[in-house]
Amino acid sequence: MLLPGTVLAQTPDHPADNSAKFPSSVDLKSLTTSGSYLAARHASVERDAASAAAFYRSALRSDPKNNELLDRAFISSVADGDIDEAVKLAERVLAVDKANRIARLVVGVQDIKQKKYAAAQTNINQSVRGPITDLVATLLSAWAAAGAGDAKTAVANIDKLTGPEWYPLFKDLHAGMILELAGKEKDAGTRFERAYKLDDSMLRITEAYAHWLSRNKDAAAATAIYEAFDKKLARHPLVQEGLRETKAGKKLPSLVDSAQAGAAEALYGIGATLSRRGGEDLALVYLQLALHLQPNHPLALLSLADLYETVKKPQMAIKVYERVPASSPLKRNAQIQLATDLDSADRSDEAIKILKDVISQDPKDLEAIMALGNIERGRKKFADCGKTYSLGIDALPANNDKANSVYYYYRGICLERSKQWPKAEADMRKALELQADQPHVLNYLGYSWIDQGVNLDEGMKMIKRAVEQRPDDGYIVDSLGWAYYRIGNYEEAVKNLERAIDLKPEDPTINDHLGDAYWRIGRKLEAKFQWAHARDLKPEAEELPKIEAKIQNGLTDEPAPAAASADTKDTPSDAKKDDGKGG
Repeated sequence: MLLPGTVLAQTPDHPADNSAKFPSSVDLKSLTTSGSYLAARHASVERDAASAAAFYRSALRSDPKNNELLDRAFISSVADGDIDEAVKLAERVLAVDKANRIARLVVGVQDIKQKKYAAAQTNINQSVRGPITDLVATLLSAWAAAGAGDAKTAVANIDKLTGPEWYPLFKDLHAGMILELAGKEKDAGTRFERAYKLDDSMLRITEAYAHWLSRNKDAAAATAIYEAFDKKLARHPLVQEGLRETKAGKKLPSLVDSAQAGAAEALYGIGATLSRRGGEDLALVYLQLALHLQPNHPLALLSLADLYETVKKPQMAIKVYERVPASSPLKRNAQIQLATDLDSADRSDEAIKILKDVISQDPKDLEAIMALGNIERGRKKFADCGKTYSLGIDALPANNDKANSVYYYYRGICLERSKQWPKAEADMRKALELQADQPHVLNYLGYSWIDQGVNLDEGMKMIKRAVEQRPDDGYIVDSLGWAYYRIGNYEEAVKNLERAIDLKPEDPTINDHLGDAYWRIGRKLEAKFQWAHARDLKPEAEELPKIEAKIQNGLTDEPAPAAASADTKDTPSDAKKDDGKGG
């Protein structure tokens, strides 16, 4: 999830979503059982839960007594968020395996949604097994008891639970929310305060305690809780909203207003925690169940979308971000991340429009500005991205923070690619003034100087400093090799370019550079091999004819030292310089 106060990562090279695409027109009835099964397995590997569920159900219709197909169809339906269908399948699973804990959990959650609290407790209590499932089952069973009006039993059962050192956070938070829902405000406050003392950096604990303080103590106490959190993670939208309301003297409602909302909160909290710790498969189950109970839960939606991004499924993340309610303070975060995923899915025009809309609402929104600039830069809209990063520079606080250097660096790239070298050079110098040893800036500026034949010694020193910091960055090592080439030291060029190839074997520009260096030292057969490899790796359109000419004719011109061209060039060539995308 994109959080305010962070600088967006450099844009990737826009990989398309490689998830399996199954035509919507496929006639599932025409597939054989084995065909459906194989298609389902492929979809599962690609984490396309919707297709997997459809194909497994198709196979199951042909072989209804196949318990493996039943189990896989059930799990895929849960992963897809089709909980109503999953409940039907869960009931069939339980007829075969009464102890299936995920099936018990799913049926129990459906019971909570339908306010069948006694049945919910029966089903959920049978799903217990292991540290995570113990906690989930206990909290959900407690919320079912609370829904039935028995807060005392609910809290008592939570308090009986023993486990890892992180259990008390969830126990006190949910006991507090159950007591709050039951009207026992004083007891709820005791639990929230205890949870807050255990971990004052957990967002939902902070919110629950601040909301309680606003009603039961005063606005100043609630404001202080929010301000303390803001110092740890600046400008979180929910905290900013809480600050505005408490400073206005408002009494804030409890976080949950029903047993269903409380159960959703438990599933979301544990699902989000698991997602951050690498437990994506189980996290997906919990987050989908949370959204079944509370479809518009903005934090659960953002966590689910973030999970899809983690497993490199931007198309699925896009659909989830689009569900975040317009009224949520988190909508702006969702829009920024939605745009990033749209760009990754080669829908950059939509992404740019969304970000421009976000910026129009707040012209000083640095995260949105950075995201827009990165997309424009990645799509080679260099005139546009120069203007966008200028918006960011105009909005920067006047504190000379080293984090600000990235805006000057990125704008410098856009200016250089727009053939405005003097302005680009000034930005690169400013970036180094703010962050003296930033390796990408050192590399870019040093390379540019050498390519122009100016400041050769200083430029080479800069590139070497960059390589010292990033010895395994293929783009930066390539710059060093190409710098040696430009000054006529071909042996050193070959040595460094061969290392760059080891680090980035599939980069067409590095292969092209190595081919040039091989040719200069007389290794002409190897040179043509490298050029052919560069051609096959899909270089940029303007480079392809040059590479093909070299394959045909070799290098026909005599090499000229970089310094000899200093008076004839005012911008660097388009030879590869790392612009931050590689690091």
